Amino acid sequence: QLQLVESGGGLVQPGGSLRLSCAASGFTVEYYAMGWFRQAPGKERAGVSCISSSAGSTYYADSVKGRFTISRDNAKNTVYLQMNSLKPEDTAVYYCASIRRVFATIQTLCSTRRVDYWGKGTLVTVSS
Repeated sequence: QLQLVESGGGLVQPGGSLRLSCAASGFTVEYYAMGWFRQAPGKERAGVSCISSSAGSTYYADSVKGRFTISRDNAKNTVYLQMNSLKPEDTAVYYCASIRRVFATIQTLCSTRRVDYWGKGTLVTVSS
């Protein structure tokens, strides 16, 4: 019953935009930090952006700063990732994740080692 379901991925041209959504069921996301991670073939899964339970703190990987924005709507039990100015190097499977509730900085929490639940992923392909 506990699930994270991503949507919004697809094929987009360089410079374009996509908005990913992560809908949670079986638990209430307002009590947890949430994050977006991505993985390309042959590469390790890594944090892209994470947000605290209260939305007061955020973290962005250097490669996406200024282009991506993470947000959450706890009333809808949903987390979003707005991706602008997309580049071919952004091509990957994007995963939504819930993060263990512990006292730590959001940067520290935005790690695969801190994840308790994963979504199945959605593929983002940036190509002309």
